[in-house]
Amino acid sequence: MTYHFSRILRVGLLLAMAYLVLAAVESGENPFFRITKKDVRLRKPAGFPAPVYDLSKNRITPAGFVLGRKLFYDPILSRDSSTSCGSCHQRIAAFGHIDHKLSHGINGLIGTRNVPALQNLIWQPNFMWDGGINHLDVQPIAPITNATEMDESLAHVLEKLRRHPEYPRLFRKAFHQKEISTALMMKALSQFLALMVSDSARYDLYQSGALEFTPAETQGLALFRQHCAECHREPLFSDFSYRNIGLKPDTALADYGRFKITGLPQDSMRFRVPSLRNVEITYPYMHDGRFRNLKQVLAHYAEGNFYTGWVDPSVKKSIGLTVTEQQDLIVFLKTLTDRKFTYDRRFVDPSGN
Repeated sequence: MTYHFSRILRVGLLLAMAYLVLAAVESGENPFFRITKKDVRLRKPAGFPAPVYDLSKNRITPAGFVLGRKLFYDPILSRDSSTSCGSCHQRIAAFGHIDHKLSHGINGLIGTRNVPALQNLIWQPNFMWDGGINHLDVQPIAPITNATEMDESLAHVLEKLRRHPEYPRLFRKAFHQKEISTALMMKALSQFLALMVSDSARYDLYQSGALEFTPAETQGLALFRQHCAECHREPLFSDFSYRNIGLKPDTALADYGRFKITGLPQDSMRFRVPSLRNVEITYPYMHDGRFRNLKQVLAHYAEGNFYTGWVDPSVKKSIGLTVTEQQDLIVFLKTLTDRKFTYDRRFVDPSGN
């Protein structure tokens, strides 16, 4: 009797849960995508410095995050409603773009730079490969208004959002204001982007003492700290500086990096040092995607065939790694892959696109 009663109770509970899920889906709210206060609680990872972004001026809330997520994946931000932020920044690639060397925009137009991954953005002082943007709250304006990427005006985006059947309600819920403005749109996007924290890779577990590295990983870490850590500083794996690493300019792209911002000759071919977190899945590499894999990247540094010019002192000579050492270094770099981050349900597109 007790067994049958327990079985009936379990079946009843399962049916009740199924009913609640179906009811939620029918009402337009899928529990998988539901965001709670716990989901938006930001915890500074052990060993990370204090964030650069001032969260006290844009407190993350469930409603603000949900709005930012919807905006991130909505092609309404582009002129012809064909391209969203998520079109280029793909979750499976740590929000980089593994389909193409260079960014793709509306009408199949091709940009001049490789799409950077999006992670740990609140610790980043500047944005873009050349550092042309200095605040997370204004960074999305660049791709939205870029003629090659989304080719839209902010005024027209706001007009579309204001007449949309859902956005007015979502903005009121997030910010308790009737008017939809550029500032609020940017703050919502920042709330979504701010929670893109990658700190659960195998490397992080090793650092916390939760696991041991293999001999190859240990050797790779030692090589990394000897040859790479000056620029790719732990734990963020970038010092966010701008450096010329001896790449020959692509005359077809005519992209000379930070020189475009400062006009200083010594800034020619200086580009931001990218974070190496999730580097295994953010190929192709460099500002123009010229290297298809990590072997090609290491060959560039190991061989020392640097293009003349204002080459950074840190790479003026070959680092002279053997084939085995290059393999060990790549083994270590793969410990920076954070599947917990890329599989995080919070960052999945609710529309299923």
